[in-house]
Amino acid sequence: MNDPDLQVFSDEQITVIKDKYPKAKYHFLIMPKKNIPNLKSLKKEDIDLLKYMEEKGRELAKSSDAERQFRYGYHSIPSMSHLHLHVISQDFDSPCLKNKKHWNSFTTEYFVDSKDIIKTLEKIGKVEHESSHFTSLLKSDLRCHICKKEIKTIPALKTHIQQHSYKTTDT
Repeated sequence: MNDPDLQVFSDEQITVIKDKYPKAKYHFLIMPKKNIPNLKSLKKEDIDLLKYMEEKGRELAKSSDAERQFRYGYHSIPSMSHLHLHVISQDFDSPCLKNKKHWNSFTTEYFVDSKDIIKTLEKIGKVEHESSHFTSLLKSDLRCHICKKEIKTIPALKTHIQQHSYKTTDT
């Protein structure tokens, strides 16, 4: 988080960095300065912070490539113990995307949209989910995130997704 080469933006509430191992052409992490270990630690009082994080993510995506499609969300089981919002372009054009786990962590329900987390907090005041269900998603068959076609290997999947136009509005 303190690597100046990776840091993109920082203010009193958040720090934005480039992902050290990006899984797409554009892949950023937005982390609150408030100590929030994971999704289960979120409370209703964090809603404004999450909205701010997503707003900053959308601004960052627009300034990076206004026509490229992005998603904004969280891994249901994070890779590090500090809450972080992924801002990731949907081209998945990166040498760091090497295996099924990488792919499925961004293209299945394992990746939870920011808006869904916020809605859940607004509705019930906390985030709950079954870890075993999400862990199994990482082992799912490889499928194109656009047309849902099953593809056998990561190299074949990368070739396949280049056929799609992923420069559309973000979600």
